[in-house]
Amino acid sequence: MTDVLRRGRASLAFSFFAQGVAFALLVTRIPAIQGRYGVSDALLPVFLAAVPILAGVGSTATEQLVKRVRPSRLLRWSQPVVLLSLLGVGAGDRVAELAVALAAFGLAVGMLDASMNMLGVSLQRAYGRSIMLGFHAVYSLGGILGASLAWAGAHWHLALWVSYLPVVAVLLPAALVGSRWYVDAGSPAAPEKADGKAAGAGGGTVVFRLLLPLCLVMTFAYIGDSTVSNWSAKYLQDTLGSSEQLATVPYNVYMVTTLLGRALGDTGVRRFGAVAVVRLGALVAALGFAVVAGAPGPWVGMLGFTLLGLGLCVLVPQTFAAAGRHAFDNYGPGASDQAVARLNIFNYVGFLVGSPLVGALGDAWSYRGAMLVPMALVLVTSVCAGSFAPRTDRYGDGHERPRTADVGRGSNGL
Repeated sequence: MTDVLRRGRASLAFSFFAQGVAFALLVTRIPAIQGRYGVSDALLPVFLAAVPILAGVGSTATEQLVKRVRPSRLLRWSQPVVLLSLLGVGAGDRVAELAVALAAFGLAVGMLDASMNMLGVSLQRAYGRSIMLGFHAVYSLGGILGASLAWAGAHWHLALWVSYLPVVAVLLPAALVGSRWYVDAGSPAAPEKADGKAAGAGGGTVVFRLLLPLCLVMTFAYIGDSTVSNWSAKYLQDTLGSSEQLATVPYNVYMVTTLLGRALGDTGVRRFGAVAVVRLGALVAALGFAVVAGAPGPWVGMLGFTLLGLGLCVLVPQTFAAAGRHAFDNYGPGASDQAVARLNIFNYVGFLVGSPLVGALGDAWSYRGAMLVPMALVLVTSVCAGSFAPRTDRYGDGHERPRTADVGRGSNGL
């Protein structure tokens, strides 16, 4: 059974990695995509907003599908769709073809994100210790590789399909082979009962009330993340007076520190508990925004973005883990999957809100002042940190002990 869990963990980690590569290849080549299809500046925001909106639809559909289908099956077939639709974005010639490819990408990525995190939460429960941050660390590593490949494609003036085809040709068969070892720790179609309550009973109201603080944390974390990804270069160049070349550095620094923070984060959770790690991460992220807002020059600004990577990186993985754990404790394993899918929607809410919010405040007020808004929202996360406490704790030390029945329940009847 240990080998089953290890193979399941490794195969799921590869899925996180592949998704990190694919997403980075899409978002970092937006100017090239716009140029290939002749999309106007007025129409581009519509396309960009449509992807997270459709991803939210895909995540909502996943919440319903997991009542009948194992998350591993949804992940097994949604990941190839994401990769093929990425190739479709690079291979088309007409705007209508771009719209279809992006629509497929958005719907599939919502299903993919939800099912990946469902399996991550269930594996963490089976392991009985924090491993969720490790999966997201591998996603960050994939993002760094994808961004590097995108830079190489742009540097060598490669056509989009030339940049995308080798990546898809490698990742797609590897993901399909690896999907054989996915491990579900829950029941596929008829969720089990816990504490006399049917999984998912009580409708959405009870579960949503349980999730509300975590939904806020997820939204605020992605507002902070989208602020860095969309505004760090402009802020460093226009507000702090850096060169154009130096302005490209903060996001790379942010991605690297995100990877490092997530790689070390599981150890921190095991030693100090999720509440302490989340609270510290929120305070470090708030300090990062404060440093960015008050920076006298570009190098201090980059220090602020470094702190942001170290602080924000722990919030999203721990939010997924807490949502799945609380729903499982109250309603059973089926509710855990549904809670993760529902929480995943707020990933896209934060992504949609963050960039326009900072842009509007920057234009109406100042970009220094605009950086204080995500800082305040991240500080709210530290207030919500108590929601990350394991409810299965019976020892008073803040660490989760899994129920014996939960350990080693795998897919494929294992």
